[in-house]
Amino acid sequence: MLVHSRTGRWAAWSLFGLLFLPLFALPLLVVVAASLATHWSGAFPSGPTTANYASAVRGESLQALTTSLVTALVASLLALTVGGWAALAAAGLKRRGKRFLDALFMLPVAVPSVVVGLAVLVAFSRPPLLLNGTSTIVVLAHTVLVTAFAHQSVSAAIVRLDPAYEQAAASLGATPARVLWRIRIPLLLPSLTAAAGLCFALSMGELSATMMLYPPDWMPLPVRVFTATDRGSLFGGSAVAVVLMAATLLVLLAVSRIRTKASYR
Repeated sequence: MLVHSRTGRWAAWSLFGLLFLPLFALPLLVVVAASLATHWSGAFPSGPTTANYASAVRGESLQALTTSLVTALVASLLALTVGGWAALAAAGLKRRGKRFLDALFMLPVAVPSVVVGLAVLVAFSRPPLLLNGTSTIVVLAHTVLVTAFAHQSVSAAIVRLDPAYEQAAASLGATPARVLWRIRIPLLLPSLTAAAGLCFALSMGELSATMMLYPPDWMPLPVRVFTATDRGSLFGGSAVAVVLMAATLLVLLAVSRIRTKASYR
């Protein structure tokens, strides 16, 4: 922390505590507490139990977790491929072309995600691409929503690259393809893994567009949380939400570990 005096450090930590605890930590702690309760007594949950987790890690909830993991993984890989490749291609464009491409990729996140879900539903509900009622349309919608973040992350990393490495490789006779695969992509690997983690986390928590598109046999976990709480099962839904948070956090920790190793290569 760039605060040199003891008083300044205490003030900074106090401000952090005042902002972090009520805005971020407290709501999550309430969800965790509710997941371990059977009823609500006054301002606090009561009736400690772990029975909510017994149903949150099996049956339909376990299937929904698997659906979310598969959807997020495929959408992240597709978003990283499309967004990263577009960022690499845009590096050779003029400023006007870069701005147009940036605006094109940012358009899906500039509108509510439910609008993106409606657009995908209308576009792929008739032949020749009839995807309505399939898992593919859910993966496609998630890919559209998260590709912008992959594109922006890789674009920012490309700007920071030192061109001396590529120039040295080219001067030694390396072809453009060899420079790309042996120089540029390895240097971008930390940013690529960070973008993959961000896309995965966003896909795991996506609800609005998913509600419009998911078929009965492909229900992601956020939809499961929503339907449980909508039926009045607050404590069971809280347990499923904790499972969702834990699964996302574990994957992000694994991605962070890979990113750290890639940074030291």
